[in-house]
Amino acid sequence: MKKGIILYQSKYGATRKYAEWLKEATHFDCMETKEADIQQIKEYDIIILGGGIYASGIAGISFLKKNIQHMKNKKLAVFCVGASPYDEKAFQEICSHNLPGDFMHIPCFYCRGAWDEKAMSFKDRTLCKMLKKAIARQDPSTYEPWQNALMEAIKQDKCDWTDKKYLEPLIAYIDSENPKSS
Repeated sequence: MKKGIILYQSKYGATRKYAEWLKEATHFDCMETKEADIQQIKEYDIIILGGGIYASGIAGISFLKKNIQHMKNKKLAVFCVGASPYDEKAFQEICSHNLPGDFMHIPCFYCRGAWDEKAMSFKDRTLCKMLKKAIARQDPSTYEPWQNALMEAIKQDKCDWTDKKYLEPLIAYIDSENPKSS
């Protein structure tokens, strides 16, 4: 049996929830990227990195990029967590922005997260309000899916779209007999 680990970076808890669900499903070890020691991590056969999406960046992706040379011949995958409903175009932009060049072969999966304005830091809350004002100036019929989702979430203050079903493609990849490796 292959030995795996789930590394994650979670700011408000949705990514942590997915990491814990993935741990239950795979029986892999699990830890936050800030606690990870590459000397320990390189002993694993399968390495999964999860992070929330903030300003089109996947939290924790820097750990992967910094340590990729230690992960040669490992089965790698990334899952990202965002508040927007899945949109193929937006997801592909996130992937190409976060996994360019030598990283583009690493499979990336999307999980829908949560929105809790009261739990946000002052900075994040302020940025969201500024973004809302900018979007509100547009004709709603021209909104992209993420813009619709943001405008709806802001009206509700708190939403939780997390669901184990979003992990199914990632679990299928982990279980596949044809691993991709870097």
